[in-house]
Amino acid sequence: MNPEPRMVEVRKNVLKQNDVIARALRERFRSDEILAVSLVSSPGSGKTTFLERTLTLLRPRYRVAALVGDLATENDAQRLARSGAPVKQITTGTLCHLEANMIQKALDGWDVGKLDFLFVENVGNLVCPSSYDLGEDLRLVLLSVTEGEDKPLKYPTIFNSADVAVVTKTDLAAAVDFDEQTLDRNIQAVRPGIQILKLSAKTGEGMREFLDYLQKLRQPRSQAASAL
Repeated sequence: MNPEPRMVEVRKNVLKQNDVIARALRERFRSDEILAVSLVSSPGSGKTTFLERTLTLLRPRYRVAALVGDLATENDAQRLARSGAPVKQITTGTLCHLEANMIQKALDGWDVGKLDFLFVENVGNLVCPSSYDLGEDLRLVLLSVTEGEDKPLKYPTIFNSADVAVVTKTDLAAAVDFDEQTLDRNIQAVRPGIQILKLSAKTGEGMREFLDYLQKLRQPRSQAASAL
């Protein structure tokens, strides 16, 4: 007997339930005027370093917090906590992605007060996270200059599900013979019109542009925060 139809049905039900919870989360975030931002990437893209720098720079003027997913350990959460922002780890065990119900459970009873930004760092993976809506307003897909210009062509689904492509570790571009034009062309081939931001969390290059971009998305919701 071929089990495939049953497996497909179960997967559809799981995704349907996830979407229901994600919609509820999105309504909650928008009602509370929280800009929810998720980050997806492969391991080694510099995602945690980038998020730590982002939290550190935003925290003096905005109320920020982060949820971070990983298969095991709380190493990333401990690193992000150095920013001074509230951080909670979500340990997924064998799952290679976060799901909406994990976000919902992590937020329940987590007294972080009124937030301007909530960041969600997904498990390092460019396949599974593309299928799961987390209720975020903005999904960033990160790739470093060291990963190769063909990454978008290899993993088109994750780029199609993202709102912004963030190219990281630009300080290493010359050392790895990074071809900026080829990467831009490949990203646009997969997701025409997507915003591309390039930066280095280590040197700070491009971080101002990224923060300005976030601020423009946040300002229409509230006039509470002044310009950075």
